[in-house]
Amino acid sequence: MDTSVSPRTVTGRIDVHPRGFGFLTVQAPGAQEVLSAFIPPPDLNPLFAGDIVTGTVTAGADGRWSASGLSLVERPRTRVYGEVVSRKGALFLRIDREVGNADWVLDPGTTRVQHGDAVVASIADGKVVLLYKLEAGADRSLERIIARHGLHKDFSPEALEDVRRAREVPHEVGSRRDLRDVPTVTVDAPSTRDIDDAISVLPAGPDGALRLLVSIADVGEAVKEGTALDAEARERATSVYMAGRVLPMLPESLSSDWLSLVPGAERRCLTVELRIDPQGRVTAADVYESVIRSWARLNYDEVAAFLDRGEVSAAMAPVRDVMPWFRLAAARLAVARGARGGMEFARDEARFTFNEATGEVSGLVSEQPTSAHGMIERFMVAANEAIATWMLARGLPGVFRVHEQPDPQRVADLNAFAEHSGFAAGFGRELTPLALASFDRQIVGAAAEPALRSVLRRSLGPSRYTVKPGPHFGLAAPLYLHFTSPIRRYADLAVHRTLKGYLNGRRDYLDEDPKVESLAVHINGRARAANRAESDRHHVLEARWLAGHVGREFPARVVRVRPFGLIAQIDGMLVEGVLPAEGLPGGPFRPDARELSLVGKERTFTVGMPVNVKVASTDESLGRVELALVS
Repeated sequence: MDTSVSPRTVTGRIDVHPRGFGFLTVQAPGAQEVLSAFIPPPDLNPLFAGDIVTGTVTAGADGRWSASGLSLVERPRTRVYGEVVSRKGALFLRIDREVGNADWVLDPGTTRVQHGDAVVASIADGKVVLLYKLEAGADRSLERIIARHGLHKDFSPEALEDVRRAREVPHEVGSRRDLRDVPTVTVDAPSTRDIDDAISVLPAGPDGALRLLVSIADVGEAVKEGTALDAEARERATSVYMAGRVLPMLPESLSSDWLSLVPGAERRCLTVELRIDPQGRVTAADVYESVIRSWARLNYDEVAAFLDRGEVSAAMAPVRDVMPWFRLAAARLAVARGARGGMEFARDEARFTFNEATGEVSGLVSEQPTSAHGMIERFMVAANEAIATWMLARGLPGVFRVHEQPDPQRVADLNAFAEHSGFAAGFGRELTPLALASFDRQIVGAAAEPALRSVLRRSLGPSRYTVKPGPHFGLAAPLYLHFTSPIRRYADLAVHRTLKGYLNGRRDYLDEDPKVESLAVHINGRARAANRAESDRHHVLEARWLAGHVGREFPARVVRVRPFGLIAQIDGMLVEGVLPAEGLPGGPFRPDARELSLVGKERTFTVGMPVNVKVASTDESLGRVELALVS
């Protein structure tokens, strides 16, 4: 963005900093650079995070922008979390400091509240009106995050009535293909309740080709367009998985019961049948409505034990004869995918454990992906690619998943990041999927692999939903979409409905339907909100857990540079904390133009650099862990 003109009038979005000030963020259409103009506290008082405003931005002598004369254009936010403050007989609401910096007069309605109560309130006509008061003992940080990101906890009576009607329709075969006698399994974490994908394999014939069947819960048969249930699922757009709490896209009586592919139960599905030749190429795909019966519910650990060591668990006994064919299918797809490049998306995850009696955080476990995670990822990626190709060949609109190739500046950043991390990348000006795969292979097993992957994914940028088909760079896929998780993602449900319509004779579809693009834009926004909520919840629990480890030292690695300091990830934990710039020796510091390094008079800190840190303090309300450098 050209910063040579000042002042000027712009329209942008409000971001709020918990210290009381804010920023007006503006990004020109198609531009990579974002203008961020400082808003002093008094000007921020009547505004909330996410507000769309117009204002005047002015560049100072130091090149920094400031905003003034702000006028509200749109307020997407409809509710806020806060805590009641009583002053001189009047009630005010101290708003979540990530959302607003001022205390607002509270209209409690008929609810009796007192100083210190936590409440959720609606915003209407510039007023804050109480919706409900939290019960004593409620997890305030969780309620704060739910309100902060506009998430939904409950379903309306109308939606629940739609659920009741959906459950009255039996899972009959009818005109569907009957796969109940085909050995079929599901592979998930033991805690998973919304099981929406199952796999089957038919052994290779004389030509060496085998057939992989990926069967997905037929959510479209139960969630009809135009119903209250569909409207609420569309608004949510995705299930949100926060540690200790799941906010499902669909009510649990559907997502975890009636639609879930539980073992031994007949379930309606959409199945994509892939023919995989000895070279790992998917040479044909067939799509049809089916009825399946899961023969076994397996978990990742027992499948990995079979893939790695040939161990057959008790649960695996009914399908032991087909397990080697699953292994072959995974190996073939891995060879073909390896030949085109891209990166593996299975990743280390940090999982909090909770005391069953008290509900308090009891520990943090780092879970590494296994060979079973890799197998299921390959099967689901292959199914999603095949459906994308199948739909495009028939001129059907789809909510495609697109990931752009990084521009030369991002490639330069990645080269620098690799060098700072002790790896040689040698990407050149243009990053290719094979070059990405070679770097991905280098960092496998490295001590700092989780931190390196965190930075790598952030540098590659996000993928997005759109009606315009295009390649997915990270997967090195010419076409891609989401088909395999309709219980928890509305994008998949939209794809299912298009498929079902075509399979049942509909032919009046439009390429690049504007209604589908509008849906894609909405889903992108809700997916971002869900990701931020999951991240915020994780940071809150990090702060809660590390409060008991203040003063403890850890090895860590710098994963981000910010104007206020460094973000470092503790090795082996996937926990991030802030190293404030004012506490670092050799300052004062400033970030470089690309925020890859924090540059001081005497020393420089770069993304990828290993550091030793100790936990200095924690703030659960802000989800903040502050670290200090240990020499």
